[in-house]
Amino acid sequence: TDEQGIGMKIYQGVMMTLEVLVLIVRMYATWFHCIYKFFVPPEPKSVNGEVVLITGAGHGMGREMAVRFAKLGSTIICVDINVGGNQETVDIIKEGKGKAHSYLCDVTNRDAINEMAEKIRKEVGEVTILVNNAGVMPCKPLLQTGEKEIRVAFEVNCLAHLWMLQAFLPAMMERNHGHIVAMSSMAGVIGLRNLVPYCGTKFAVRGMMEAVHEELREDPRNFSGVRTSTSLSGG
Repeated sequence: TDEQGIGMKIYQGVMMTLEVLVLIVRMYATWFHCIYKFFVPPEPKSVNGEVVLITGAGHGMGREMAVRFAKLGSTIICVDINVGGNQETVDIIKEGKGKAHSYLCDVTNRDAINEMAEKIRKEVGEVTILVNNAGVMPCKPLLQTGEKEIRVAFEVNCLAHLWMLQAFLPAMMERNHGHIVAMSSMAGVIGLRNLVPYCGTKFAVRGMMEAVHEELREDPRNFSGVRTSTSLSGG
């Protein structure tokens, strides 16, 4: 009837108005929160005394992170398939009076990761910060990318994250202390030409980390001491 139609339009108008008001309130609240955080930033997290494992530590961003963590007082576990580059990182850290250990591991090999994890526990101790940094980036059009390149990209950039999590996350949960850092990329936010497989892996990393965060948050046990971070500054 006409009365029902008018009533429905009024209802829809009221609901739309409420939604707009809620949106405006949230926008202003977010702005004020950001302004407050700008002038009153939170205290930086201390990593002094933490045991930090970084994959792909033999060069590039992995090496830079290892050196900086060491300067902040962390014990660094450098993991790479490149023996020479990994040892160079360890030597740089030790020259700066830092603590570092070198472990050779193919992070696409789940059994090798589990063996390394046991060895680290015996020789160094439990890992408290895990940085999944190792990655490869085939840069060419999809139709020119070979099957092996695509498989390696997903094994290193994606599957390795899962194997590392399964190896080191349980101990963090048991002690309710730890931090998982995953290196994603802006290629995990938007699709880019010549990076189709790479974008797929980095989108996957973001999804996996969000899911891990939700599993920890929704678990009836208290895992508030285990944190997760996803960096979009990775290559």
